[in-house]
Amino acid sequence: MIRPLPRLAIAFDGLSVEPLEPILDQLHGLPVLAKVGLSLYTAVGPSIVHHMRMAGFDVFLDLKFHDIPHQVGLAVAAAAKLDVALLTVHAAGGRAMLEAAAESARGRTRVVAVSVLTSLNAADLTQTGIDADVPTTVAKRLHLAHDCGLAGAVLSPQELHLTRAFPPSFVRVVPGIRATPGGDDQARTATAREAVAAGATVLVVGRPVLSAAHPRAVVEKLLAEIAASGESDVPTR
Repeated sequence: MIRPLPRLAIAFDGLSVEPLEPILDQLHGLPVLAKVGLSLYTAVGPSIVHHMRMAGFDVFLDLKFHDIPHQVGLAVAAAAKLDVALLTVHAAGGRAMLEAAAESARGRTRVVAVSVLTSLNAADLTQTGIDADVPTTVAKRLHLAHDCGLAGAVLSPQELHLTRAFPPSFVRVVPGIRATPGGDDQARTATAREAVAAGATVLVVGRPVLSAAHPRAVVEKLLAEIAASGESDVPTR
């Protein structure tokens, strides 16, 4: 049985784990996922997953796998052996790749597909050869991820309404959560309260926690906002 997911993920970035240790200590015992992204995973290696697990956190491994189906299938299987709770692939990889990811993960971890990076806007998509606007592109990729049997998708708060037809068990991972919308390289952001009201199931917060004078207080406030929605865990798939 795959474990229930907490509703909040903290994005730990950097080139080493040492500067993060005080924050990990402060957050010990809180129901949050530790999100490990490209920078930290590349700097430390797979041992960072074990480190986070030993610190008491389930791990959200955010590496956005995007390769030929065989390679992604192998990578997902390797990540599942690390006992990660959540894992990302990129929906732009296409149907065969997403199906390979879903098959490799089955019963061992949850794989969610990144739809369109929240740092991108319509002009950015055009520069990469995609003629459709952001909502249209996200909608197509969400349906593809669902059809391929993935556990959910990563999308911005502004596109959450596109998942209304999907079951509650479809995990809606929403990055770009801010105390106030905007203000950095995330182009499509929202507050925690706004994202939960729109249907988000896992909120991802990074800089507002890592740069705070009192990270635990920030996280506790976010957890209280989420709890006000009436659910503490994501439904088990």
